[in-house]
Amino acid sequence: MRDGGERADGGKEASVVAVAADCEHVEAEVGARGEGVATVAIDRPDARNAMNAAVRRELKAVFAAVADDDAVRVVVLTGSEEARAFVAGADVTELRDRSLVEQREASERPRVYETVADCPKPVIARINGHALGGGCELAQACDVRFARDDAKLGQPEINLGLVPGGGGTQRLVRLVGPGQAMRLVLSGELIDATEAAEIGLVEAAVPADALDDRVNDLAQKMADKSPVALRRAKEAVRAASRLDLEAGLDYERELFVGLFATEDKDEGIDAFLEDREPVWRGR
Repeated sequence: MRDGGERADGGKEASVVAVAADCEHVEAEVGARGEGVATVAIDRPDARNAMNAAVRRELKAVFAAVADDDAVRVVVLTGSEEARAFVAGADVTELRDRSLVEQREASERPRVYETVADCPKPVIARINGHALGGGCELAQACDVRFARDDAKLGQPEINLGLVPGGGGTQRLVRLVGPGQAMRLVLSGELIDATEAAEIGLVEAAVPADALDDRVNDLAQKMADKSPVALRRAKEAVRAASRLDLEAGLDYERELFVGLFATEDKDEGIDAFLEDREPVWRGR
């Protein structure tokens, strides 16, 4: 495991593991799910991983380290097994005590949702339990979502006299369409993982004993690819939800053409022609 990458000023960037070691509610390790794969686990079992200010702050710090840690190519975001949840929602007691001004300050971007969504490396949500409210929004900010088949997902904020405030009215529409998003947001209804897969909120609902195999297999397939191509591919697909078709095609073209200046492009083509596995340099 690396200690971290070199900064431009000659110092060291802390590895994701080192940053997580200083956290109370977020854990991280690299390699257990495959080479180049980091697992980031939220661990606040007494509150079923409800996100409070500390959890959000620690997640942002860990994901900032992910971006700078060359030992990490792919991230799996999950809840600790002890918590028996992905994220059961926001810490409601914390919300109750906030004034309008305090909540406006707490809602300043980039929040944890943008930090996860903007991570330059692929992020897979391993939804090992309920993902409700802010937890569902956190899963939506990931690139791919696999849910244990007994998990529940939903946006129940309306039951508290609130609306989703972490992207749930925006990312949810892009994933499941406006009708399904309206149904979930306006009713506060919770759905099981099987229905979530049917409407496109998650990619698959997986039995508990098969969840890790499914997640690890995809994570390793991604991690085996060129780090530069992974970053550009994620940028291109993400742009599709923000740009119209013509602008998106232009953006994709520029990303594609830019890869022709990389060593990894030459290595990938040479390996294909020589019928061998590529050795990526990440540049």
